[in-house]
Amino acid sequence: MSRTTFSSRIALNSARRLFLLALTFLLASCGGAAASEPPAESPISIEPTQIQPLMTAVPTSPPVIAVTAQPAIPERRRLTLEYPPRIRAGDSDIVRLTLEVDENGNITPTVVVEGNVTTGEVIEIPNLYETHNVVAQARFDIAGVEVSPPDLSSQTLFPGQTVRFIWSIRPTEVGIYRGTVWLYLEFADKVSGEKSQRALSAQTVEIEAVNLFGVPARVVRVVGGIGSVVGAVVGFPFFEDVVKFSLRRRKKRR
Repeated sequence: MSRTTFSSRIALNSARRLFLLALTFLLASCGGAAASEPPAESPISIEPTQIQPLMTAVPTSPPVIAVTAQPAIPERRRLTLEYPPRIRAGDSDIVRLTLEVDENGNITPTVVVEGNVTTGEVIEIPNLYETHNVVAQARFDIAGVEVSPPDLSSQTLFPGQTVRFIWSIRPTEVGIYRGTVWLYLEFADKVSGEKSQRALSAQTVEIEAVNLFGVPARVVRVVGGIGSVVGAVVGFPFFEDVVKFSLRRRKKRR
């Protein structure tokens, strides 16, 4: 074999190798591209009913129900005032004010002392016991008479419980004395402590002070007036002469 032929074969083999390498590279490139592409699929039709919108759950507050507060029913109580219409000067007696209701909520009369003046009335108290502290306050104003206690007296008021105020009185002189018994309600808010006062009742009383023998002041004044007239007549300068003249005339007639 000549050198020329041998060279031609070497060149041909080299060309074949280059062709095979190029073909291999080309096939590898086409295969990778085909592998990276997803296989063709038939389109899927989605019905409108299958679409569920994505919603974020938002918490909602419970429905507001308007409730109209029912007004509290006022508590009905009986207010009784008892006092002596007549008292001897220098002696003492009592004046009693009672605000009462029994356990069942019924109005009951108080015990009356014989000989005393008793007045009674039904009053209504605002039922605020749940939200307020309720305090009953009373005072007896009367001039010319010693009163104990002289100032405002207070007692806490509870549902269905009786409160009673008692004053000791002592007139020092004979006469007619007029006064007023006051009753107030004080409401103190349990939360804020704010206080308010309301006048509930004002009752007038008349007490007559008599002398040691129980003679009324009117009689004492009348007797005193007659005694003054008699004393003036007896003290007249010519009274003795008038009496003597009257006695002489009676002797002559006999």
